[in-house]
Amino acid sequence: MKILVTAGNTQAPVDRVRCLTNIFTGRTGASIALHAHLRGHEVTLLTSHPETAMDRQAVACPPERWGLHAYRTFDDLQDLMAQQVPAGGFDALVHSAAVSDYLPAGVYNAANHTRFNADGRWTSDRGAPMLVNRAAGKIKSDLPELWLRLARAPKLVDRIRSDWAFLGVLVKFKLEVGVSDDALLDTAERSRRHSAADLMVANTLEGTDSWAFLGPIGGRYDRVERPALPSRLLDEIERLHAERHRG
Repeated sequence: MKILVTAGNTQAPVDRVRCLTNIFTGRTGASIALHAHLRGHEVTLLTSHPETAMDRQAVACPPERWGLHAYRTFDDLQDLMAQQVPAGGFDALVHSAAVSDYLPAGVYNAANHTRFNADGRWTSDRGAPMLVNRAAGKIKSDLPELWLRLARAPKLVDRIRSDWAFLGVLVKFKLEVGVSDDALLDTAERSRRHSAADLMVANTLEGTDSWAFLGPIGGRYDRVERPALPSRLLDEIERLHAERHRG
């Protein structure tokens, strides 16, 4: 099989030296990619943290059947996926990257005589409240406060089936914070169906180093210990791929 794995976090630049990002390093995605290669599959890994794979790559992954592409920003990953997914001939895609949900869409400070009040309203004692655009290569740090406007980012996982016409086995990841298992599984299954994914890996931030739910397998989700996740996930990907080719 040819397998594409995305891993790591994306940066959303605020200016040329600052960004918004998240805490994830892509170790899980790198482990899945390396495990798939060890099983004999041809693997392409897109990651913002190539070091998570490189230490083990020299031993585990000779150059044949292995490709690694590094990215940094949301746009970098989107461009890589737009190139790789339609043209790569992949049989499976494991989308474990922690992609930015929002992107900066402007940086502002309040104009003279404009104030933001504790009740959530903008007011001005001289005409309409106004904001001043402070976008720059490096935003100045001499203002008492700045206002960052965020706009919803496109959901890359939702482009995989539609815009990029991927027909293979699709694996989506979902993480929630401070929720019960039942709430996590309900959210995960609705999210899987929304993106037309075949499999979902779901977990909470509190349990992210210990376990994850994988499913649906036989109509249910199984709780999998973290070290066993790459193997269990590959078992299911291979099973689904084989069933489709038999059919």
